[in-house]
Amino acid sequence: MPKVKNLIAALPEPEQIDLGALRRELEDGSVELVCVLGPTASGKTRYAVQLARALGSRSEIISADSRQVYRRMDIGTGKDLAEYGEVPYHLIDIAEPGTQYNVYRFREDFFRAFNDIRSRGGIPILCGGTGLYISAVTGGYDFKERKPLSAVPQGPVADAPRTFYIGTLVSREVRNKRIDARLDARLQEGMVEEIRGLLASGVPAEVLISYGLEYKFVTLYLTGQMDYAAMREHLAIAIHQFAKRQMTWFRGMERSGIRIHWVEV
Repeated sequence: MPKVKNLIAALPEPEQIDLGALRRELEDGSVELVCVLGPTASGKTRYAVQLARALGSRSEIISADSRQVYRRMDIGTGKDLAEYGEVPYHLIDIAEPGTQYNVYRFREDFFRAFNDIRSRGGIPILCGGTGLYISAVTGGYDFKERKPLSAVPQGPVADAPRTFYIGTLVSREVRNKRIDARLDARLQEGMVEEIRGLLASGVPAEVLISYGLEYKFVTLYLTGQMDYAAMREHLAIAIHQFAKRQMTWFRGMERSGIRIHWVEV
């Protein structure tokens, strides 16, 4: 019988980050920004907070999440603000629900926070899963052509910070189990009520649907276009697919020449 081709891409090999070497590179300026990236449910926020503490009290986290910018969208976006503890964070809760935040605004807000942290002698750590936002500020996105750069090291944007990338590694099977468990926990914590409250406050249903994932499917349920069981099932599948697309983006960054140090968390 012919061999069946393995369609599941192999995971990158995990590494151990040499924190001493990273500190020295931050001190001598060869690294200006640490970026912690990874798909949803890979533990990147927790890892970024642990890294911030390990690098010292001057570390501050800049969120790269396209939906955590919105106020009162807490459970559905998984802000988990308690995880940050004493570590300062930026670009969370900076826009009103119903407005359309975009990558251009993110670039402006990122560099404002980045320059502020650096001016105070701090260590900026970019953390998130929105690949476009990450590429837009670290030099991997050509805004004139609106596409990822084919060879980032040869042609980054002029103001791109020298970045050390760390990726949070998790298998597809474990990731999907975490996604399902986290979804059920968020439903129990009141995610439906959170989105019902946004609708009651005047945020249009079509705008919430445009935010995708939790806000799309729960809004469809609340507006009578889907029953609860179908909502939960379709939402879980959509998040699985989203996580896969995130990994595709990050592996594409690697193919373009970016070195990502993958770690198990």
